[in-house]
Amino acid sequence: MSVRLQKIKVPFGAHHVMAFAFFPAPDQVLRPALALMTHGYTSHKGSILNWAVRLAEEGMASLLFDLPGHYLGSFEEVDSTEEFQKSAHLLFPAAHKILLEKLKTERPLDYDLAQNGPLVLCGHSLGALLALKALNLKEWQETDVQAICVGLGLPPQGKTHLFHSAFYKSTLAIRGQLVSEHLDTDIIFPWINEEKQKLVLKKARAHFITGEDDLVVGSDGTERFVEQLNPAENQLSFEKPTKLPHHQPELAAGHIKKVLKDQGYFQ
Repeated sequence: MSVRLQKIKVPFGAHHVMAFAFFPAPDQVLRPALALMTHGYTSHKGSILNWAVRLAEEGMASLLFDLPGHYLGSFEEVDSTEEFQKSAHLLFPAAHKILLEKLKTERPLDYDLAQNGPLVLCGHSLGALLALKALNLKEWQETDVQAICVGLGLPPQGKTHLFHSAFYKSTLAIRGQLVSEHLDTDIIFPWINEEKQKLVLKKARAHFITGEDDLVVGSDGTERFVEQLNPAENQLSFEKPTKLPHHQPELAAGHIKKVLKDQGYFQ
């Protein structure tokens, strides 16, 4: 069976971001659930391409989009830091709307089922944080929606974080040029930490996947983050694969597929 791709543009303010829509082969049964995906800081959609491919092979359509101001994805700008901070997570509902429109053309007989089916928001690192923020949107109050977060947690306690190490700082001369000046590390890193500290979920569902060898999140960063997000009020779970370093999010594809299979999405 052959997975089909469509090149998409998702609007963001005065600009847009580049995306791919993934569809199962025409002769394959389309699952009612849809997935929306995005990448981490300074990266691009190609870093998690195989997440979408794996799901499409199982009959699940998805849309994988770049984050604005991230030049490895495209040279589209973000007009201000405030715009990104306020609106980047709104790309998830924008992507959902476009994916449904494409499905109406590609698979019109399956459109109604997909329109009212479950929704999975997947992200790596910064993308995972944005997926969690999107869970609280009013647009999905009546939707069966969950987030799958790869490589996300609170920073290590009582030790120097990788981002403050001499090794990491030596890479910033290049990494800092991969994003808009409005998304400079001196601006975005403190904002990410602040967002994680103040994030509140309400009756939300999320699964966290963080490698034991993820040096950015650290040994217990995900566990502490899950506890902070109040698992008693939300449906939260996590797993710790042995090999899933932060810079190789593609290794999470099989874990994401298994999570959804265990939840009955691919029965």
